Amino acid sequence: MSLTEALNRFTELGAEWVLWLLLCLSVISIAIMVERAIALYKRRGDAAALAKLLQAHLDEGRVDELLAAIRDRRSIEAVVLRAGLARRHEGPAAAEEAMQAAQVAQRQELDRYLAFLGTVGSNAPFIGLAGTVIGIMQAFRNLGGNLQAGASSTVMSAIAEALVATLIGLLVAVPAVIAFNYFQRRIKVRINDTQVIVHTLLGYLKARSAAKTAAAADSKD
Repeated sequence: MSLTEALNRFTELGAEWVLWLLLCLSVISIAIMVERAIALYKRRGDAAALAKLLQAHLDEGRVDELLAAIRDRRSIEAVVLRAGLARRHEGPAAAEEAMQAAQVAQRQELDRYLAFLGTVGSNAPFIGLAGTVIGIMQAFRNLGGNLQAGASSTVMSAIAEALVATLIGLLVAVPAVIAFNYFQRRIKVRINDTQVIVHTLLGYLKARSAAKTAAAADSKD
């Protein structure tokens, strides 16, 4: 069997399977959109308010109370702050590494499944176009085998139906692209918001470390 014959047999399957594939991709995409929206909602937080709370506790030396207050918070900012506070006794460098690791972990968690949305958004139109091409090939094959009067109108109707695959592909792709871009933007903003927390804590730890170093130098003198 030649490659051309194999492809012709493949096109004889029709374009309906393409529509079912696009429908499945659409359902999965919607499920991911809902799941990611819930995940972001559960990790919502106010970076500015947490930064003020952090600064107030640092000024008063009540770091342990702050750690207890944010122990059960699930926001990205709270997770990053907990990581830094847990390593605060090891110095600014250790705390910074811990917070950077927490940021990376949070980014990976929030990015989960988004690659699928991006893939669907960029490829669904081409899948739909493939269905249209298959449908048009079938229509012309039917026209070649049936040259009776009225056959052309039947073929035109078949071509119109084949174009539905392209439309469905676009309808699947557009929401996926919009959701992908929205979630990427929201995640970037949330991760950047944690920098306020990181720099506030690091500023405190570096100042305390410098004070200890100066005190140690004075005691030697």
